[in-house]
Formats: sequence, structure tokens, C-alpha cells
Amino acid sequence: MSKLTQGEEGSFYTFLSDGCKLCQQGAKMVLFITGLCPKDCFYCPVSEERREDVTYANERVVNSDDEVLEEVRQMNALGTGITGGEPLLRLDKVLHYIRLLKSEFGAKHHIHLYTSMAADAETIASLASAGLDEIRFHPPANNWDELEKSGYVAAIKAAQATNMLTGIEIPSVEGAEKVADFARKMDCFINLNELEFSDSNAERMKELGFRLETEISNAVEGSADIIRKIDGANTRVHFCSSTYKDAVQLRERLIRIAENTAREFDEITDEGTIVYAQILCEDTQAVKDIANYIMEHEIGEEMIEVSGISLETAWWVLEEMADVIRDYAKEMFILERYPFEDGLIVEKIPA
Repeated sequence: MSKLTQGEEGSFYTFLSDGCKLCQQGAKMVLFITGLCPKDCFYCPVSEERREDVTYANERVVNSDDEVLEEVRQMNALGTGITGGEPLLRLDKVLHYIRLLKSEFGAKHHIHLYTSMAADAETIASLASAGLDEIRFHPPANNWDELEKSGYVAAIKAAQATNMLTGIEIPSVEGAEKVADFARKMDCFINLNELEFSDSNAERMKELGFRLETEISNAVEGSADIIRKIDGANTRVHFCSSTYKDAVQLRERLIRIAENTAREFDEITDEGTIVYAQILCEDTQAVKDIANYIMEHEIGEEMIEVSGISLETAWWVLEEMADVIRDYAKEMFILERYPFEDGLIVEKIPA
């Protein structure tokens, strides 16, 4: 462990790829190309609703170039991570989006891609030609004992020949040390992700004997210990803990989005969520009466958003005027939610 640098929230590394560095900043948009995949990995965390031929930009289903570009701008992303499912099942779509993003945001917009496929040289050359900066191969666990005889050797060499930064990314489970040895021999980096239970993989993982690390964590018991079996002195490795993904990567991405999209009256929390008040009325006249009352107290229109029988404003406006507003309102709440359209509501407190 002496050669490993300890990062935030239980992460360790001897090497961070450019893609990982941008993820640390929350500066990467996640472009989920398709939920289709020919593999059947027991640890796959992809939700059931995503296991279809559907494309997401972050948490949003996208059906056009404009929607993808809007998502990049919304978070002021400095790069994009392309994932799935298996994105190379939709190679034309992958190539289209790489070219689109590079054309719109320039060569400095860093793009990395995950694939479980040992792609052929022609496919890899097309990815490099389109502008892909970094590729991470994900050999399924049932291939780990025979990697040196597998198609991943040729695929990695083909990627390296294009000067793309090339690596391997796998879950941190028993056997990962063999993959780390293979990565060292191939002169590529390896990322280990702490294994986690999800709604879609929980039953299968329990059947295989995996257990939760603690009652308040989704992390798998023993997954974080695998890094200690790897030769950190000679391997370009990064162990990414589950708490790191939540506490650092997700938080930083949410903060970037919030800073670009928050309304005048939204309060941005340290976790990147937004807090505001919602007032629900019986009819639109009551909404107008509340809006007029608020503005009579020298609070500008920019501090109010009306939609039908709903009015949203700053949480402190509601707290200060609750006694009067309650006479017009049907329900009143202080809301905390993720800072994108229809974002997950973290907390909803009646006022």
C-alpha cells in the first residue's frame, strides 16, 4: 500500500486517467447509449427500466441532438463518459455523438467510453478517428482466468496504437488481482470499482454469497480489501469506493448543474440539491392573490414561479409570510430535490 495515494472517501490510486480527473470535479456528463448488452454479468447495476434500447444524458431520456447538447450546457460539462448496457451495439450512434460533442464543444471536450466487447481494430480505429480520447475495456468476470488468450489482447493493442489512453475497468472482487497483473503486462491502467448491491443485482449476488458491508451501505463486504492484493508499486491503478462516487463525484456534478440552472429563489445546498417552497392552491385566483401579496412586500417577480395552481418561491419567503399565505393555500411545503427537471425529491416538509 506504500505506493498508493489515498484519495477522498476511501479511494486509492497510483494513477488517475484524464476521465477520472474530470469525474472528480463532477464535470463529466454521462451518456448512456443503450441498455442492451450481450453479456450477463451477475454484478450489473443497470436498473430494469434502463435495460432497453433507450438513451439517457445523465438522468434524462434524450431523443435528439439538441437534448444531449442542452444537458452538456446545463452542467457546463468539460467532458462526457459514454456507457451502457453495451454502447458498441449501437456503434453508429456512439460515433455520431462523439463527432457531435467534439464539433460543438471542441477538441478539449474529453470523451471516454466503457465497453465489455473486445472490439476489432476497425471499430477501434473508427472510434479514434471520431475523436474518442479514452477507452476502458470491461472483460466479464468469467473471462478473467484467460485474458492473455482472449481477444482483449488485440483490442487493447489496437487502442494503444491509436494513441487513445487505454485501460480496464472492473468491479473490485476476488480475481481482480489477476486482471491487474494482465493490465500491467499490457501497459494499460486499471480502475477498480467497489462492488455494490442494487435493485437489479441484489438477489443474484445474495445467491452467490455476497453480503452487505454494513446495514447503512450498499457496498459489498470485502470489496474494498481487494486493492491490498494489487502491486501498487508497479500498476497504474485506481480504486473507486462507493462512498466516493456518492460523496464526491455525484455531489460535484449536482453542484455544477445547480449553479447553472438554479432559479433566483432556489437555495443550493452543500450537496448540490436545491431547496425552495411550493404552495398549492384550489384555483388560479388564489395563486394570483398569493403572488400579489408577496410582491407587495418588495419581493420581485424573479422570486416567484407560477404554474397552474402551484406557486414556487424561496423557502424563507414562505416562512416569513406563512400565516397570511395559509389562508389562500391548500397545501404548503419546503422541498429539497436534485437540480434537474423532475429531479428526485430528497425531502418534502409540510409548512
